[in-house]
Amino acid sequence: MSEIADRYRRLAADFTARVEAVPADRWSNQSPCAEWKARDVVQHMLDTSGMFLGFIGEKLPPGPPLDEDSLGAWTNARDAMQSALDDPKRATQEFDGMFGKSTFEAGVNRFICADLVVHAWDLSRATGIDERLDPDDVHQVLEALRPLGDKLRGPGAFGPAVEPPPGADEQAQLLAFLGRAV
Repeated sequence: MSEIADRYRRLAADFTARVEAVPADRWSNQSPCAEWKARDVVQHMLDTSGMFLGFIGEKLPPGPPLDEDSLGAWTNARDAMQSALDDPKRATQEFDGMFGKSTFEAGVNRFICADLVVHAWDLSRATGIDERLDPDDVHQVLEALRPLGDKLRGPGAFGPAVEPPPGADEQAQLLAFLGRAV
């Protein structure tokens, strides 16, 4: 297994724990993303997982409906992604993406892993659960995304950067960079 497969596994486990922790009555709470409720954050992760599998000619296997079983729907997508990352042939399969040619695992590392970190916070903020992110993950995502600047912004992506509060820690800096008021 690759370092990227291990990273995805760890980040997906954290996201899974947050999905498990959401109280049943908070799935329709507003998330920090204007168009999304808490459940929509998970739907986004399902959609992007399916999109990335599609880059290598695969689809998400059928799973439970998100509205009936949010955890089951998420773990179905998570497990499909992990399976592809754990298979060296599938993990290194190339595709042409918006930033040029890439491998499945490199694309997952760059985009899905960053999404797992940021959207873990979005889900936590929406539902009132622990919002703390691993400082090493925050640093890695900020360092990876900062050079992309405005290429990250637009419909279906991240909003304009906001000013972080004075003395903000790196988590607050990352979230502000991605348009989230903390």
